[in-house]
Amino acid sequence: MGMDRELQQKTEQKYSIDDENEIVEWIVSVLMWDQGKGFQEWLKSGKVLCQLMNVLSPGSCRAQETAHISSKERNNICLFLKAAESYGVGKVDSFQTIDLYESRDLAQVQVTMYKLGSAAQKKNFTGPVIGVKVAEKNVRRFDDKLKKEGQNIIGLQQMGTNQVASQRGMTPYGLGRQMVTKI
Repeated sequence: MGMDRELQQKTEQKYSIDDENEIVEWIVSVLMWDQGKGFQEWLKSGKVLCQLMNVLSPGSCRAQETAHISSKERNNICLFLKAAESYGVGKVDSFQTIDLYESRDLAQVQVTMYKLGSAAQKKNFTGPVIGVKVAEKNVRRFDDKLKKEGQNIIGLQQMGTNQVASQRGMTPYGLGRQMVTKI
């Protein structure tokens, strides 16, 4: 109805055909085989997703053989999602089984695939990649001498040069004071 329809339309607007094509090309090139179905139909059984995870991380996702049995297909998608999470895809970046299986939010499926590609790059996957490489942690360690040198720097407020910016004259509601010069 009203609100549900609006939310559905917003979700559909996020979906990108260009992203779909890029993701499909990436999966096909990683698995080195041809697909002949649409994006959702092709991934719905979860077997392709598990095969993809097994190429990225061997033995991480054991798909059940399906003869279009709904529970096994959903289970395969769940197995993929668990394997992707242990591979490095954040839980917040993952889609839900229903998003793919019932075509509820295919845009989120695309986000998950891009995040999986980013995780593969971070783990130095040598095959084709998709998405942006995730930055590595850059821990900085300062010795005590350098920390003490930083204490010698005097901030502007301590020097008394920050006289222009103040909260003097502000009302309790955060409104700025009126800057009127007296003539």
